[in-house]
Parts: sequence; structure tokens; C-alpha cells
Amino acid sequence: MAAPAWSRWLVPPAALSVHLAIGQAYAWSVFKPPLESALGLTGTQSALPFQLGIVMLGLSAAFGGTLVERNGPRWAMFVSMTCFSSGFLLSALGVITRQYWLVVLGYGFVGGIGLGIGYISPVSTLIKWFPDRPGMATGIAIMGFGGGALIASPWSAQMLSAFGTETTGIATTFLIHGIVYAVFMSMGVLLVRVPPEGWKPSNRQPSAAKASPLITTADVSARNAIRTPQFYLLWIVLCCNVTAGIGILEKAAPMITDFFAGTTAAVAAGAAAGFVALLSLANMAGRFVWSSTSDLIGRKNMYRVYLGVGALLYLVIALAGDVSKPLFIVCALGILSFYGGGFSTVPAYLKDLFGTLEVGAIHGRLLTAWSTAGVLGPLIVNAIADAQENAGRSGPALYTTSLFIMIGLLAIGFIANELIRPVHERFHERPAQRQEPAEKGQAV
Repeated sequence: MAAPAWSRWLVPPAALSVHLAIGQAYAWSVFKPPLESALGLTGTQSALPFQLGIVMLGLSAAFGGTLVERNGPRWAMFVSMTCFSSGFLLSALGVITRQYWLVVLGYGFVGGIGLGIGYISPVSTLIKWFPDRPGMATGIAIMGFGGGALIASPWSAQMLSAFGTETTGIATTFLIHGIVYAVFMSMGVLLVRVPPEGWKPSNRQPSAAKASPLITTADVSARNAIRTPQFYLLWIVLCCNVTAGIGILEKAAPMITDFFAGTTAAVAAGAAAGFVALLSLANMAGRFVWSSTSDLIGRKNMYRVYLGVGALLYLVIALAGDVSKPLFIVCALGILSFYGGGFSTVPAYLKDLFGTLEVGAIHGRLLTAWSTAGVLGPLIVNAIADAQENAGRSGPALYTTSLFIMIGLLAIGFIANELIRPVHERFHERPAQRQEPAEKGQAV
């Protein structure tokens, strides 16, 4: 627990130390070619550690959320650090002994648990320290997860270049990753604090947030939250928004190449890679900018922008994306910024609806929407593109159907967002049900 004079602004750096580390997961592709060459793997086999890691992220966040709330952020960050770093050490052992199942077990299973616990570890604490700016606070942390790959990708590539891409070089790179990330994440473990009982910020809440009818002064437990229609409506909102964003992110380089193939504005491989980097920056920036904006205009209004404006941007790409390269790029950057913003705004939306009692556990359960979207988005875009290519089509025609499906999904998410109302008081926790004394609250 923090001392009375302790600054709450030390909590975001603690959260960033964890999220910047576990964001390395988005840089797994750097290891795929060396592993395939050194161990004789197929592309499907080399992708298995990453795929299992994302699955374990969703499962550990969903099932471990209650433990995170019960044991606190320091425990959660320590578990995340131990699992994530141990995953790299097991992977190093697997590579040096040529036992690829150890890489899958280490990075995918053990490391994936570290991903999920680490992702939700600071959420509840940040919201308790920043009740006046919950969107900004969670945006800072979750921005780190989006930006972790920007650090990890060149760092990993440089180490592989220095140590070599044979088994010894890959194992050494994994070993250094495990040690460095353990040291880096331990900063968060040592720095994080929970606020003293009864602590409140000296400044007032933003007037726009205070006026929102969705913000409750009551608390809802994780068990009760999953019984409310608001939870499932928000699940649909997040799933639709993420599906639409990941559809472009996963296919970004070939998509821009295909859209302008055969024109005077043809896109080379290097330019396509630069486009992917721009999308990553938009994803990261959106997590902070749009989430902070939600503190001023409200979470429901912010998701109206993500879903409504996002659908319009998809429509522009579908109808006129091949007319102008700058137009295509600007629309794609907007969609990816909304994709990132959706991730970082949702914890604050949960806090508005369900209070702060078990918001981390509720957030963990909601992240199953991410797991679902991670399958749906690439499946829709790739399956339809393959079918269109087999039918003899090329260029933008490969993606037109997918783009209109994404527009439909965003429209469904928009409707679900409009249906969200304040949580009924029958789901609120009563003082007798709480372990600590608390004043009975009601929805504003």
C-alpha cells in the first residue's frame, strides 16, 4: 500500500514496464524464419508458439482475473514476470536440444500465461488511482502492449544477426530475452502500489464524464457482471471492433500491394513494410489518444466514433480505395487507431458500468472477445481473398466482399453499443456481501 505522500504518477510507469515487455508477442515473426531453417519446421509449425500464446493469453486473463483482484497487482506482475521470462528460458533449452515441443511449451503455454496475467495486472489499480482519468490511465499502459513490438522487433533481429541464426544463436537470443525482460518487468513489481483506504484525487472528475448516466457509484462483482446484458453487449462491441481492425492489420502488406498492382502507383515490398510500420504506430497512438478523449466525451460516445466512423472509413476503402494511395493509407490508419483505442477504452467502460470492485476480473473475462476476433478477422479476409483469387479475380476485387462484411460487423457493434444502459441495481453488491466496509451506491 502506498504511503500518504506517494505519487500516483509512478503507477503508469510500473504498468508500462510490464506491458512493453509482454508486447514482444507481436514480434514473434522475427523468429519464424530462423526457427524454420535451423529446426526444419514448416510455417504452420513455427507459428504454433505464438498461436498458443494468444490462446493462453485469453484463457489466463479470463480464469485468472479473480486471482489478480484477490492477490493484488504486485502478485500478478510477479507471476507474469516469472512465466513470461521462464517461457524464453524453456524456449532456449528447446532450441539448443532441438526439442521444438519445449519451445511450444515454453513460449506458448508458460509464456502465454504470463501474457494474460500481465495484460490485466495493472488495470484495476490504475483505475483506482485515476478515477478522474480512467481512460488516460489505462491508455498509457495498454499503449505499451501495442508498442512493445516496435522495440522487440529490431532488438531481436539485431541479436540474431550478431549471434547467428543457427540453434546456438537462437538459443542465446532467447536466453538474453528471458533475463532482460525479467529485470525490466521487476521494476513494475517493485514500483506498483495500491492506494490507501479512502484515498481520493485532489482534482475533480471531468464534467463530461460526471454527467454520463452510465457511470455508477455502486460495485458489481465479476460473478454478477457476467449475468448482465451490458457485459454481453460490450462483448459484442469489442469483438466487432477488434475483428474489423485485425482484418486489415493481419493482411496489411499484401492488401496495399494488391490494391495498386498494375497502376502507376504500384507499391514495392519495402514500401508495403513501411505501411505496416505506420499501422503499428497508429495502433499504439490510438490506444492513448482515443482512450484519453473518452474521459472528456464519455465511453459510449467514443465507441460511436470507433464503430460509426470506422464503418465509413471501410466504405471509402471499398468504393474508392484504389483511386488514391494517400486516401487508402489515411483510412487504414484511422481504422487501426480505432482498433487500438477500443482495447484501451474498454477497461474504463467496464469501470463506468460495473464499478471498481472487480473490474480487472471482469476485464479478463471480456478479453475472450479478443480471442474470438483474432480467429474471425484473419479467417474472413484470407478465406474470401483466396476464393476470389481462385475465381480469377485480382486487385481490390480480392477484398471488396471482406470490406463490406467488416462494415456489417461494425454496424452490429454500433447497435450493441446503443443498447447499453446502466446496470440494474439488483446486480449491485450490498454492504453485507463485501469483505470491506463500503457505502451502498446507486447508478447516477
